[in-house]
Amino acid sequence: MENEEKSLNFIEEIVEKDIQNSTHGGRVLTRFPPEPNGYLHIGHAKSIVLNFGLAQKYGGKTNLRFDDTNPLTEETEYVESIKNDIRWLGFEWEEERYTSDYFETLYNFAITLIKKGLAYVDDSTSDAIAAAKGTPTEPGKPTPYRSRSVDENLRLFEEMRDGKHAEGSKVLRAKIDLSSPNMHMRDPLLYRIKHAHHHRTGNKWCIYPMYDFAHGQSDSIEEITHSICTLEFVPHRPLYDWLIEKLEIFPSKQYEFARLNLNYTVMSKRKLLQLVNEKYVEGWDDPRMPTISGLRRRGYTPASIRNFCERIGVAKRENIIDVGLLEFCIREDLNKTAWRRMAVLDPVKLVITNYPEGEVEMLVGENNPEAADGEGSRPLPFSNTLWIERDDFMENPPKKFFRLGPGLMVRLKHAYIVRCDDFVKDTDGNITEIRCSYIPESKSGEDTSGIKVKGTIHWVSALHAKTVEVRLYDRLFNVENPAAEEDFRATINPDSLQIIEKAYVEPDLLQAIPGKGYQFIRKGYFTLDTKSTPDKLVFNRTVTLRDTWAKEVNRG
Repeated sequence: MENEEKSLNFIEEIVEKDIQNSTHGGRVLTRFPPEPNGYLHIGHAKSIVLNFGLAQKYGGKTNLRFDDTNPLTEETEYVESIKNDIRWLGFEWEEERYTSDYFETLYNFAITLIKKGLAYVDDSTSDAIAAAKGTPTEPGKPTPYRSRSVDENLRLFEEMRDGKHAEGSKVLRAKIDLSSPNMHMRDPLLYRIKHAHHHRTGNKWCIYPMYDFAHGQSDSIEEITHSICTLEFVPHRPLYDWLIEKLEIFPSKQYEFARLNLNYTVMSKRKLLQLVNEKYVEGWDDPRMPTISGLRRRGYTPASIRNFCERIGVAKRENIIDVGLLEFCIREDLNKTAWRRMAVLDPVKLVITNYPEGEVEMLVGENNPEAADGEGSRPLPFSNTLWIERDDFMENPPKKFFRLGPGLMVRLKHAYIVRCDDFVKDTDGNITEIRCSYIPESKSGEDTSGIKVKGTIHWVSALHAKTVEVRLYDRLFNVENPAAEEDFRATINPDSLQIIEKAYVEPDLLQAIPGKGYQFIRKGYFTLDTKSTPDKLVFNRTVTLRDTWAKEVNRG
């Protein structure tokens, strides 16, 4: 039990203490509050796993609340993609809410603040308001509108709602403390005018609450017990508490944790949108993107992402996580679940001269040797003409080359041992055909030849091979922290996508299951692309078999 206590993260410690003290009746209700202005990324996955995971661990519930207070950037498409991503990750919310559900209540909260003399309508320009706020070392100064009467503020705020004032001409501000060391407490904006169509409320409203006003009050309306945000909201917490206190509403509490920063990528929605709009990537679900939809299309599994989020933990200090850990998590998962298949990406022909021409032998390959029962098997057609990888043959091999070369022997996976007897070149000096003889007594599982070889290579029968397109994805950026560069786009990895238009695969892959992981033996983990068609199968590389980016250091 003692070890269990030590393993709790700081938010779990808070929750357990609240349960013990019967705070909020010992109840746990969290929320995940995305703004529907883009697709979720791996950083959001951390927040999803934290919020939903806490509720699951302590017998609580989680609301999904869309923070839809900015009609200019929000779309129903994003709402649907967010719901799809959360469900794909393996979570289900208690209630689906929208901040727009509370527009009338929030408006009345603002009226309450005005009546208490705690909010006023300001006609100043945004530049004038910013200048009057002062600096972190100098107090702010009141604008001429801070002393307006309650009645005048009520009238003007109602006129703002009724659309009688132009966008940008007026805002509603809280009246707090212009000398506060916390700039967020120097009469922050509560409402602004926006004559824009809202994706849910249409044209009913032309004033919209600012995030700081909508956030805490929406938490309170839903009676959220633990409102978990990222560290940039630490300076916002005093305002969160002040508004709840002055409105005398349910006392939700905000807690902050370090957001996920991942090297070799960018996490800013603005930068991700730039990549999409400027065609650096195919779209939000491009497999090189850190979006959940991009990771899903690339072949990442929900379990691997949940495991990654749990491994990095919940901290109070910002740090950068190595993307290698994310890749480790998907390798670990796929090693246990991916079916093994053979695919030749850079083919050269191998002819077995002493195997009867035209004869076809059906061999057997396990689907998953990591599973106790192998998860079944599939037939592997074998003939005298095969495709093998070009780099599995060398005309002048070095001493420790354990694949094919003149006079060298190798095992063909699930099949026989072959010896290279000869090879053919074209007029340009390229190897076009490798000629081998096989050892009939060396069949896998029945080998009585007594011959030991150090190398095993994969192959595909040329008579039965199917042609597919293979996309080799790699990291999108060449530098660890592209966001810190003067122009992050200048650091895009030119080799982040390599397309092989004609790869040969074993025929079983014609029945590849969408969403299923496959290990192309010796080549990496792959999945069927969601945009494949029956006429053109496309496989995306999820991850290599080993970390090809790792430095040659002892990792302990």
